[in-house]
Amino acid sequence: MDALPDGDALTLAQMIREGEVSASELLEAAIRGVERINPQLNAVVGTLYDDARARVAQPLNTGPFAGMPFLIKDLLSDYAGAPTSSGSRFLKDYVPEQDSDMVVRYKRSGLNIFGKTNTPEFGLTPFTEPALFGPARNPWNPAHTPGGSSGGTGAAIAAGLVPMAGGGDGGGSIRIPASCNGLVGLKPTRGRTPAGPTRGDIWFGCAIELPLSRTVRDTAAALDALSGPEPGDPYQVPPPPEAYLAALDTPVRPLRIAVSGQPMLGDDMHPDCLAGLDKTVQQLEALGHTVNSDHPPLSRSAFVEAFIVLLVAETAADVRDFSRKLGREPKRGELEPTTAALVRLAAAFTADDLALALRELQWQTRLYARWLQSYDVFLTPTLAEPPFKIGKYQPSGADKFGIQALNRLPLAGIAKRSGLIEKMAQDIFRFIPNTPVTNVTGDPAISLPLHWNDAGLPVGMMFAGQFGDETTLLQLARQLEQAMPWAERRPPVHAT
Repeated sequence: MDALPDGDALTLAQMIREGEVSASELLEAAIRGVERINPQLNAVVGTLYDDARARVAQPLNTGPFAGMPFLIKDLLSDYAGAPTSSGSRFLKDYVPEQDSDMVVRYKRSGLNIFGKTNTPEFGLTPFTEPALFGPARNPWNPAHTPGGSSGGTGAAIAAGLVPMAGGGDGGGSIRIPASCNGLVGLKPTRGRTPAGPTRGDIWFGCAIELPLSRTVRDTAAALDALSGPEPGDPYQVPPPPEAYLAALDTPVRPLRIAVSGQPMLGDDMHPDCLAGLDKTVQQLEALGHTVNSDHPPLSRSAFVEAFIVLLVAETAADVRDFSRKLGREPKRGELEPTTAALVRLAAAFTADDLALALRELQWQTRLYARWLQSYDVFLTPTLAEPPFKIGKYQPSGADKFGIQALNRLPLAGIAKRSGLIEKMAQDIFRFIPNTPVTNVTGDPAISLPLHWNDAGLPVGMMFAGQFGDETTLLQLARQLEQAMPWAERRPPVHAT
């Protein structure tokens, strides 16, 4: 086999159990697929082939994905003894001493980790163009972005290198690449999956990990296998009434669904995204759901400003934390200019600035939650535009000059007052006007590949649910998967 057989992760695991193929054969097929296709996409940036071969030489465990080849994101998912660069030249040689809790669970579920996927530096951008590794590319059109920050993961799955791979989401970083690559991407409820043992409350609870996949049942089975608290976790949510995979057998009840084509944090919405939204609404109504046009009462400017303070604080803390672990500060040029600027800008904010920003986001969370009580689900386009050409959102002109000045001169306070960072953030929020909201509220949200534009690029639709209720989202997703099937679509760059 030059690549993995067609089928989702549960199908491949079943093939192993029934003796149709061995775990070793699947691993070698996956490796050959990566070696052949990855040069076109730059999705995989680290290999763990020897470790994976050693695992399949031993008796397999009985997890639901036993023997299934798997890629992890090169961010948050610490793998003992292997570099975890977080997409940064500063951390290219950082080697964690222990597995993260999620990597432990990946292995326990039977997933055979054989490589790591491309990510932007510290996961800061919704596109994957790190200076360390270069840009990841979209298999639907390699001139376009696969999104971020789990962009390498999204590209690898869409290209058939693996049927499922690890992702994390602090502002949309599971759902963004799901939309850009035509995949299923679920951000679970805050606390549903663990972040330890060396991390506890990532981005003040905004960030969480879960794999992306091609099918709803793979996502449900992954949530079953990976969810649940670890001792010391700062959040614990009630378990579901039944296993998520088993719940897919129960038809979803008729739902009250709010829908909005108005961007929550951005300025406008591309016609392709609105076309996908209209098509989805028509399908939902045909399936018997009640759909009402409505929009949550959020204050866009206050939300964005507060989220920037959070982002700046966490970026500076990440760099300081890793400096302690490495025993040195970043050298000149080891941090990308925008990251370095964020670190310097953090010094211009005070402790009460951060506390007030968190209070603002908590206040808006309560406004959103009270509004959502009238509905079961909230539907929007995942993004405000289809996958754009690589390089579109890199700083240029005055923004680039401002970042250079901030990194050379003691201008952090001036930059804070000038609105430079706010302007850069608004450029990003034009692309991701909807995804960060549920990172702040902690609610679950899923992106589904329900539309392709005339250029053949995927356009995802996002469904946000009530806190703790992934079951309803997955049941609705399964119903839409049957009514508007997507799993058989293949991009031009594909392993098979």
